[in-house]
Amino acid sequence: MFVICGLIESPISRYTRDINTSKEIAKMTLLDIVVMFVAAVLAGALNSVAGGGSFISYPALVFGGVPLINANTTSTVALWPGTVASMGAYRKEIANEREGIWPLLFASFFGGIIGAHILLHTTENTFAKLLPFLLLLATLLFAFSKRLSAWVRKTMDGSRLPASTLRGGVVIFQFIIGVYGGFFGGGIGIMMLAAFGLLGMDNIHRMNGIKTVMASVINGVAVLLFVINGAIYWPQAVIMIVGAIIGGYAGATFAQRINPLRVRQFVIVVGCVMTCIFFYRTYLS
Repeated sequence: MFVICGLIESPISRYTRDINTSKEIAKMTLLDIVVMFVAAVLAGALNSVAGGGSFISYPALVFGGVPLINANTTSTVALWPGTVASMGAYRKEIANEREGIWPLLFASFFGGIIGAHILLHTTENTFAKLLPFLLLLATLLFAFSKRLSAWVRKTMDGSRLPASTLRGGVVIFQFIIGVYGGFFGGGIGIMMLAAFGLLGMDNIHRMNGIKTVMASVINGVAVLLFVINGAIYWPQAVIMIVGAIIGGYAGATFAQRINPLRVRQFVIVVGCVMTCIFFYRTYLS
């Protein structure tokens, strides 16, 4: 806990404390409320079926007037409860990996802390310049996830590295994923599935279960730091938490009736559109 306490104070904490006590944060129109709620419902549903919910929730906050970094932190808070809740669906798979999961948990925990700390100490201007590239990376990872997984599996089959070396490499990679996840987070699920493939895992349900635990840890420690530093726009966050829970439940209920391929295609199109919009806003407008 002393590690977290040592990272509490940040430039954004002083900045957002002033915002949180002003009327500016509460300036939401009825249209803003409706758009954010609908976006959260859709994001929750997407996460329960194919992932990629942040492609919807994050832009909705930005276009609703929330600053870029605060939109990132608020979106993380809004979608995190749904991630935690989904662990229940994988409790059997998680239980089967209890012994081997601890190194990955520690890597996720400390990586998430460092990533969130970096975000809180990043200026709005710097983050604005990075954002289009982060969205592009997340979109590409989502679009080519199957090819990436196939490449990892092929590499694994032809690898002659000792198992202990592979495990150590995966733990280091998981730490890097944790840092990236605490900072932004788009595409971390795909990165983790690729890493687990290097360990020789081929049971997708077990892999998804471990991925959900790691994502919950990464985002959980990030959320803790964001809350401590006052980096959350709470009125917007509450609206989106409610919407995401409703969407997640609805998505899980109707998942069997939805074509996952169509959902993935929709998310990829949204990701491409948002990437182009933010590139234009940042570098061309």
